Amino acid sequence: MMHALIFVEHADGKVSDATIEMAVLAAGAGLTCKGVICASDASVIEELSTQLRVFEELIAITDVCLTDYNPASALIALETVVSSIAPDVVMISYSTAGVDLGASLAVKTGREMVGYVSELTVNGDEISVASQIYGGKLIARTKISCPAVLAVMPGAAKPDAGAETGAAPVVHMMQVDLSATRIRVKEVMAPDTSDLDLTKSEKIFCVGRALGGAEKLEIAQAFAESLGADLAGSRPVIDAGWMPKVHQVGKSGTKVKPKLYLMAGVSGAPEHLEGMADSELIIALNSDEQAPIFNKAHFGAVCDMFEVMPALTQRLQSGS
Repeated sequence: MMHALIFVEHADGKVSDATIEMAVLAAGAGLTCKGVICASDASVIEELSTQLRVFEELIAITDVCLTDYNPASALIALETVVSSIAPDVVMISYSTAGVDLGASLAVKTGREMVGYVSELTVNGDEISVASQIYGGKLIARTKISCPAVLAVMPGAAKPDAGAETGAAPVVHMMQVDLSATRIRVKEVMAPDTSDLDLTKSEKIFCVGRALGGAEKLEIAQAFAESLGADLAGSRPVIDAGWMPKVHQVGKSGTKVKPKLYLMAGVSGAPEHLEGMADSELIIALNSDEQAPIFNKAHFGAVCDMFEVMPALTQRLQSGS
C-alpha cells in the first residue's frame, strides 16, 4: 500500500479544514496517511492533536521559531521528515503555505509536483490526478510516478461525520535542526475587520471584475442592501482599489460560510472558490455560460448583471 505524508496547517489553535480534507481524499484513494505538524512546543501539539483524529499517526517538530508559520523553518522541517520516512506522496494544501512549500520541497527532494489538485486516484504504483487550470476553466488529468508532491485545492473532499470521532493520533516527536533558518517572524498582523466581518455574515453578495469600475458600486450596494446582504468582492475588485481589502473573499482574503452566497460577474477561479466553497446556498450570475463558477453554484443564470441587479432591487424594495 502506498503512503502519504500530509502537512498540517493550523493557526490560532485551529487546524485548517483543508488538512482534514486532504486526509479524507488520500484515504478514499487507498493511501495510508501520516500527518506532519510544526509548532512551538509539545503542549500546542497535544492540543491540536485532538482535532486530528482523522490521522492514526502524527510526526511533530517543535521549536520556538515555529510559533507562527515561518516558510523557511517549515521547509527545513518538512524536508527532513520527507527524507527520513520517504513517503510515496506528500500532500500540501494549495494555500499560502502550499505556494511557499510545494515547489521548493519538490526540488529539494527530487520529486515530481502537480498543483491545483481536485481529484486523486491510485492504480498500483501510479497516481492519477485532476487539476483545475486557467482559472478553473479546464480540468487537466495527469499520471505521475511516485514519489511526488501534490498541492491540493481546498474543498477537494468533504469529511464524513465520523472523520473526527476516532482516537487521538499517536504522536512521534522528531528533532530537526532549524538553526539555518534565516527568516524570523517579527509580527503577525490580522486584517482590520472593525467595519465588516464577512465570517459572521449570513448573506453575502459578491461582485467580480465584470463590475467594471468603482463607479458601479452604488448599483451593487443598493442590491446588497435590498437583499439584506453584506457586499464583498473578488480579488480583481480589491486589487483595482474599488473596495477595501476587508471585503475580499478568497484564498488571499476571507474564508466565508454564509447561508446565502450570491455573486455577479465572478468567474470562479480556484483561489476564489477556496474562500466560499462551504456556503450553504451558492447562486451565480454571469454573462459567460462557460464560466467555471457554474460548476460550483447550486443555481446559476447566464445574464447581464446590470440588467438583473436594478430589477431585483426594485422588486425586493417593493416587496413583490
